[in-house]
Amino acid sequence: MNELTPHGADTSDQRATHGATRESDEARRVVERILARSGTAVMAQGAGARSDADGDQLDLAERSALRRVAGLSTELQDVTEVEYRQLRLERVVLVGLWHSDAEAAEISLRELAALAETAGSQVLDGLLQRRQTPDPGTYLGSGKAAELAGIVADTGADTVVVDGELAPSQRRALEDVVKVKVVDRTALILDIFAQHAKSREGKAQVELAQLEYLLPRLRGWGESMSRQAGGQVGGAGAGMGSRGPGETKIELDRRRIRNRMAKLRREIKAMAPARGAKRAQRQASTVPQVAIAGYTNAGKSSLLNRLTGAGVLVENALFATLDPTVRRAETPDGRAYTIADTVGFVRSLPHQLVEAFRSTLEEVADADLLLHVVDAAHPDPESQIAAVREVLADIDLAQVPEVLVLNKADLADPDTLARLRSAGPHTVAVSARTGAGIEELRRLVAELLPRPAVEVDVVVPYTRGDLVHQAHTTGEVLTEEHGADGTRLRARVDEALAAQLRAAVG
Repeated sequence: MNELTPHGADTSDQRATHGATRESDEARRVVERILARSGTAVMAQGAGARSDADGDQLDLAERSALRRVAGLSTELQDVTEVEYRQLRLERVVLVGLWHSDAEAAEISLRELAALAETAGSQVLDGLLQRRQTPDPGTYLGSGKAAELAGIVADTGADTVVVDGELAPSQRRALEDVVKVKVVDRTALILDIFAQHAKSREGKAQVELAQLEYLLPRLRGWGESMSRQAGGQVGGAGAGMGSRGPGETKIELDRRRIRNRMAKLRREIKAMAPARGAKRAQRQASTVPQVAIAGYTNAGKSSLLNRLTGAGVLVENALFATLDPTVRRAETPDGRAYTIADTVGFVRSLPHQLVEAFRSTLEEVADADLLLHVVDAAHPDPESQIAAVREVLADIDLAQVPEVLVLNKADLADPDTLARLRSAGPHTVAVSARTGAGIEELRRLVAELLPRPAVEVDVVVPYTRGDLVHQAHTTGEVLTEEHGADGTRLRARVDEALAAQLRAAVG
């Protein structure tokens, strides 16, 4: 029997939303406090909002239903009162270094806090240190490491998150000082990818990247973990000459990881033919292809929803969507094209992820046009543009024609928009939330997409209306007249359709 919710009472979804909002506000206040210590605090950016073009967002409802929320009682106690557990958000302390650019350090720290929050943790406190180079021992130096240990003890934190990539020795040394788990920026991003991957290929790619990161960072316990052969001839062992330290536990782990990595590479390679077949089918249809790329949380999925009504998950979080989505769209003059959403980028994107997702990112190489989405309301959009272009250059995709889409124009500073318009030959300011500038973007896409090369002037019999429809869909119809013998068609089409039209005429 269903019970009505009392007037004024919050539902579970509302409580989850309110809890997440409180958590986000608390994280912003913590970052402000950390930055204020160096006297260089800047204002935080407001959270984005979804629009009606984003659809029902069923994936978002599913993801939110499984999210832990701060402030709700989730304590569990078994009936025998032997075991007592408490489920709560992981409590983290942030650590960052800077040596010349204080503003860049602030932006990076805010991004690290957003990454930690997306991974499902609560930011408590942190340290920013001005230092020319990281300390080779503890990354921070002995004095700051001891100060960090005090902050960890006072706040009751579980984890320290470092805004950089730690060497295995640095991580171990810092853990020995602070007495809690230490993870770096790379491990944090890998964890987010592992949470958000949905497809079989995406999960395999993320696991491969995690194992590549883990392999040089295994920590063993020396000879006490060795596995000796031992025993007597004819018994369970191998007899004389086989006794000794044997293979240590860490060597066994490394061998298992290498075997698993080899298996994952084979599985990813086996998935390539299916992806190649789909790509070949799109190429054979001569339908132009457009790819969307850009910095994480710049609004790529929102733009895809606005252009095609795809209903892809939209969330104000970093790396909310990982799996590529391909949808059909039309130019204002009726020409069809496909548009594909890709994984987002970030500063210092782990090279393990770039290598693992290379097969997915190579979809962009076959595109006729690249929509590079930029968060124009970000404090430093130029650095985001540079980070995306750096990754595209690493995988040899910089040659694809680019349109710079300045998203969130309704929140951006006009001076910033004017400055960004000079960042590329083709730029357009849009707002995927309000729909402003979308028609201008559609016109620019239609102008830059390749046009069919063959011009035909034929009378198509009425029995072959399918060819006329195909000319409207994949070609560019210049004039169309209906006569007694058929449809007089003057159009630009591809070579294959031109041959079919001539054959139909006779």
